Amino acid sequence: MMGAFAASPWTIWGIAAAATAGVIVRPFAWPEFVWAVTGAGLLLALGLLSPADALAGVAKGTDVYLFLIGMMLLAELARQEGLFDWLAAKAAAHANGSATRLFGLIFGVGTIVTVFLSNDATAVVLTPAVAAVVRTAKVKETLPYLLICAFIANAASFVLPISNPANLVIYGSQMPPLMRWLPTYALPSVLSVATTFLVLRWTQRVHLREPVAFDIAVPALTTCGKLAAFGITVTAIVLLVSSGFGLQLGLPTFLAGAATAILVLIRSESRPMAVARAISWGVLPLVAGLFVLVGALEKTGVTGDLSILLGDLVRQSTTGAAWIAGSVLALGCNLANNLPAGLLAGRVVEATSVPEQVRAAVLIGVDLGPNLSVTGSLATILWLTALRREGLNVSAWRFLKLGVLVMPPALALAIAGVFVFG
Repeated sequence: MMGAFAASPWTIWGIAAAATAGVIVRPFAWPEFVWAVTGAGLLLALGLLSPADALAGVAKGTDVYLFLIGMMLLAELARQEGLFDWLAAKAAAHANGSATRLFGLIFGVGTIVTVFLSNDATAVVLTPAVAAVVRTAKVKETLPYLLICAFIANAASFVLPISNPANLVIYGSQMPPLMRWLPTYALPSVLSVATTFLVLRWTQRVHLREPVAFDIAVPALTTCGKLAAFGITVTAIVLLVSSGFGLQLGLPTFLAGAATAILVLIRSESRPMAVARAISWGVLPLVAGLFVLVGALEKTGVTGDLSILLGDLVRQSTTGAAWIAGSVLALGCNLANNLPAGLLAGRVVEATSVPEQVRAAVLIGVDLGPNLSVTGSLATILWLTALRREGLNVSAWRFLKLGVLVMPPALALAIAGVFVFG
């Protein structure tokens, strides 16, 4: 089998590239997971990857699967019980007719959802809630408010380990305890979120001069909605405690999500099957397929080559290595999507045993870099899907023109922030 790998590295790279392109472009409007799984299956069918290696690749994602299941369950319960609609309507009502205040409040809600529920929840669940609120507020140009959901989903995704599944991928079993995470990422996160807000607010300033409605109807939050909010709060506490003790976050997230589901569904009119059907289960085979593809790429020796290159950069200058690695990954994520890029980067960083500042710059590049284009992250792709359900569309060119202004300064300041207390 190793001979097959040695003889066919370009075949493996070609299949991986085609599968990744399929995930990003979605030919024939087929779901993203179809392309990742097809790529993994093709590697097996051609004998380029053994079944044992494929299973090992799938197994490496166990913590991520559990994390995603728990988060998707919490997010769907919150959506069906009206919690997100209530939060967004509250923000609109408190805007008191000011478009600028409405923009800031939605940005604040998006930040909170991203930090405590992950960036995918912001993209998938908050987007339709914001769309409903801006329609109720009779906003003429809705896109400035909806853009918040895309940009804050990435900009705030390294506040906590739980804010982005990519964080689990990059650190793997070496996830630092919360009290080590916060000193490293607190300032970069503040700089990332603040810069994203200021640039996004400035670019949308013309649209934010338009008046919005005063009389926003705030839907009543049901008992089950309150229970969902309680479950999310408890989950956040459990995850913070787990992170504080350096535990893996997948199982606690899954158990907290399951417990919240039982608590809510006992009293809710929603049926368990309705909740289950609404969850985007395709994310799981997508992640599994990407783990297999990255495992195959490792067999070609790319991980070793990149580890040697990164090690050389670190020996020359830790600061220089951090800036180069973070910047290259930030751009690379927009070519290959941040999930496969993060998987590969995580392997390289683990193999190289780099200083914490370099690992932090890598994570920031993977998390924040996708704000450049619509192809950068799974969260942004899911955001586009949510927009299409609302009858809206944002072209790749329009997003890129905005991303060029928003992402680079936020990335530069966030990476610089790593060295302030480092």
